[in-house]
Amino acid sequence: MTISPDTLPRMTPEAYLAYEREQSIRHELVDGYLYAMTGASDRHEEIALNLAAALRVHLRGSNCRAYKGDLKLRVGDDFFYPDVFVRCGLERGDPYFKSDPVLIAEVLSPSTQRYDRGDKRLAYASLPSLQEYLLIAQDCCRVDVLRRATGWAVETLTRPDARLHLASVDFSMTLAELY
Repeated sequence: MTISPDTLPRMTPEAYLAYEREQSIRHELVDGYLYAMTGASDRHEEIALNLAAALRVHLRGSNCRAYKGDLKLRVGDDFFYPDVFVRCGLERGDPYFKSDPVLIAEVLSPSTQRYDRGDKRLAYASLPSLQEYLLIAQDCCRVDVLRRATGWAVETLTRPDARLHLASVDFSMTLAELY
């Protein structure tokens, strides 16, 4: 049996935010529709945590903050849970979501990589504040770095001794440190 999207109820951003505060599992909101977030593999979490922890230490004392996995990112009327993102600024904004990241990183899962490279990338690129978007493979040593400064051209790093440099936050680490 196929369900037509036209028969599914759509949510407003306000209704979604109220609903999400009451839920025990996370959901993304895209085009008014809810999508439940599934659990991640241990490798996925290790990579995301390695990046978030290194960024947190690097950003200490600055006006930038790193967030990992549980804080929503608003893009228009849609809401996502990036694996890692960084925003800068003295104003904290809404405590439940942010909308002005300078850096977003997604650790790719087999089930989400097409979406992370496609529609989600396009949504993120619409954010004026975003300077860099990372797509990090979890099953091999590979990081694709997309930078606004280069018109979103992709730089691909694949060697453990390669340095991942993030100009948006003046940070670098080797892929061996990331993995």
